[in-house]
Amino acid sequence: MTQPLSNQETPAKAVVVAIDGPAASGKGTLSQRIADAFGFAHLDTGVLYRAVGVSVLRAGGDPADNAAAARAAYELHPEHPILQEVALRTDEAAQAASKVAAVPEVRAALLDFQRRFASHPPGGAPGAVLDGRDIGTVVCPDAQAKLFVTASVEVRAERRLRELQRRGIPAIPSDVLEDMKARDARDSQRAVAPLRPAVDAFVLDTSALDADQVFSMAVAHIGSKTGLKPAA
Repeated sequence: MTQPLSNQETPAKAVVVAIDGPAASGKGTLSQRIADAFGFAHLDTGVLYRAVGVSVLRAGGDPADNAAAARAAYELHPEHPILQEVALRTDEAAQAASKVAAVPEVRAALLDFQRRFASHPPGGAPGAVLDGRDIGTVVCPDAQAKLFVTASVEVRAERRLRELQRRGIPAIPSDVLEDMKARDARDSQRAVAPLRPAVDAFVLDTSALDADQVFSMAVAHIGSKTGLKPAA
């Protein structure tokens, strides 16, 4: 792991990098890599929504039920044990997250959580990288650097299929593709904070790029916006 910012003073105000994009676009891996390179704190905001969705399911409810989803969201806090569970990485959790994310009360409950993380990164970090669906448009519209990481739905479905196969989970390619399309539709068509690039975001299509190429382009953009460089 590279060390935090070298030969630079810690900014008085935390630097915020907002990274948005659809499922399986590669934004999660990229976000963690950027955070490590710059010595920033990282928050995968999708985990919060997955936690809410799983909580509703465990209570025997429907993630699309506004009241049940809102109740679970207001009960979530930074030290809640569910945030560390591997169950949040399942496809069932992802589908539930997409449903609760369409509930306005859920988004309102989790908004303060995310903004506090961005303005006061844990561990005294000089900045924060937040990835999700509406970081650049709603959560942190004043972020110094914004990226929208995407890829064709076919490429993203293939990535998800390979991930499921690595985990030993049976999956039918056509079903994975249809699930991806349905999730995209929910995320982009919801009434509150729909998935879309911020007007000042750098749109990075990863369909034909490898991880190193994506990382280099992202770092160059962040540098152009903040003047910062990762440690050598």
